[in-house]
Amino acid sequence: MTSRPTPPATPARPPVSGPGAPARRALTRVRTAAVRVAYRAEVGATALLSRLAARRGWSEAVLPYTGIGAPDHVRVLARVVLAAPGAEPSEVVGVAGWRRLLTLERPGARLDVEVAGRRHELVSGPGGFVDVDLEQRLPAGWSDVLFHVTGRKQVPALVQVASSEAAVGVVCDIDDTAWVTGLRHPLRAAWRTLARGSEGRQAVPGTAALLRSVLGSQRDPAVVYLSNGPWNLAGPVARFLARNGFPRGSLLMTDWGPRPDRFFRDGQAHKRGSLERLARDLPWVRWVLVGDDGEHDPAIYADFIRSHPGRVVAVAMRQVRIVEDEGPRTELVEGVPFVHASDGHRLQQMLADVLAAAPGR
Repeated sequence: MTSRPTPPATPARPPVSGPGAPARRALTRVRTAAVRVAYRAEVGATALLSRLAARRGWSEAVLPYTGIGAPDHVRVLARVVLAAPGAEPSEVVGVAGWRRLLTLERPGARLDVEVAGRRHELVSGPGGFVDVDLEQRLPAGWSDVLFHVTGRKQVPALVQVASSEAAVGVVCDIDDTAWVTGLRHPLRAAWRTLARGSEGRQAVPGTAALLRSVLGSQRDPAVVYLSNGPWNLAGPVARFLARNGFPRGSLLMTDWGPRPDRFFRDGQAHKRGSLERLARDLPWVRWVLVGDDGEHDPAIYADFIRSHPGRVVAVAMRQVRIVEDEGPRTELVEGVPFVHASDGHRLQQMLADVLAAAPGR
């Protein structure tokens, strides 16, 4: 078993100099101190509430997530939280998004996972997360794993094992790519995310069909949905994808809340780090990257192309920043087709020739 790799360190900022430098340095010190205070306050509040909950009989429970792996190793994902007696967090459905954010995470909790009859002992990390690679041979396709903590029943989860014969995989963003969020309008996006369940969400037209066309007739290809949304919404996202005909795949999401060095998670770092790990874990896969131009997907995907020559077949970018007189277009980034259109149907048409020529499909 190997633990989750440490993300690359953020490059050091150059010294602040020039007019106003003392004031800027002072503001930086104030911000750094405020971030530390917020992080310690969040950790302290969680610890206090956890002690109070434990006195009322709450105990550790597992929220399992869909894992991903290769034929010789598998990445298992879960979170340990506190839950009331008789309540099973993994079975909760049909509640508003904001209620799913109200969890008491348990770092340092002991649990085990059973994979193909073999038991592995694990310990949850910060935020109660479990994200580990296990050296385990599994057949290509979908396998069941079982998580267990003392005093609770076993909780099943699925692991996607990508076939080494499936040469083309897909990475797809969620917000404004799979479902409509409207991140360019923050208040509207927050309402959709926090006040609604997944049943009320609208699919972006054509994205599911686009992904199916990317995968073609391959058996057991790698399918990953990469989102800056919180892990708390993994269940609703997975059910939405299934209801709307998206190919079954793994979810890679993130943790909201303060960090030791910043007030909120770094969405760009999450996506960049996730792509790097996929490239390392599945070295034979050439990717089709699907996203939107509402935030940072174009730059993140272009950088991945440059740093991993030959590993990207094409990029499909949904246009949400519609500019006058700018319609569907295709450009090349280091020789890789980068297509832009307003919905999945048009993107699918534009990618047809590129995908037909991709080896292994």
